[in-house]
Amino acid sequence: MSELNGLKALVTGGACGIGRATAELMAQRGADVAVLDLDPSPVGKPLRGYAADVSDDTAVRSAVAAAAGDLGGIDILVNNAGIGAVGTVEDNDDAEWYRVLDVNVLGMVRTTRAALPLLRASAHRAVVNTCSIAATAGLPQRALYSASKGAVQALTLAMAADHVHDGIRVNCVNPGTADTPWVGRLLDRAPDPEAERAALNARQPMGRLVTAEEVAAAIAYLASPAAAGVTGTALAVDGGMQGLRLRPKGQ
Repeated sequence: MSELNGLKALVTGGACGIGRATAELMAQRGADVAVLDLDPSPVGKPLRGYAADVSDDTAVRSAVAAAAGDLGGIDILVNNAGIGAVGTVEDNDDAEWYRVLDVNVLGMVRTTRAALPLLRASAHRAVVNTCSIAATAGLPQRALYSASKGAVQALTLAMAADHVHDGIRVNCVNPGTADTPWVGRLLDRAPDPEAERAALNARQPMGRLVTAEEVAAAIAYLASPAAAGVTGTALAVDGGMQGLRLRPKGQ
């Protein structure tokens, strides 16, 4: 497949998990791809790696400028960098709330702000934000994370409205629980990792976690010319979790 031939893409948080799968898929489909990450060292050719902390505006602006200079512009921005949080509203102090919101929400603001002049100069102009099922479903022990991802979905809609007349499409992808390194670390800390994985599998109607590659395919679609008429949309990749209400088997 070569629908991204000639396009220049920037993926934040692209050194592992969903971001890495997205960057690799876009490269396979013909894009020239730059990855921004705290540690881009795992990234190899044909991807280009740049170190940046999305909570640092100066670092973001510098990395975006460097990537754009090497790529020859930016046509696609994938705002994927993010961190997790576990607990109810009682379990995280103010400092942790500020930290997670700073990365998950303001990180997207900083990267998009730095990339907007470059996107306006492009003939393609697409932004895709990685959101979450946590934006639309009440999940236990995810108060802070859910608040950050609810903000991402609202931000996506606002950005789509603000920049539609610039010809910039803005969408988000809402993964369910994905089989990524972050989820793997959560499972490792559980008292019974196998039972916890089984519970997470059962929570999604398809009976399994979604893969990073499945989420990447949705991001690549929204970023591609095939989605030229799509903006202000949240595309769920969640095994049916958002919309399906199934009876127990046999009933």
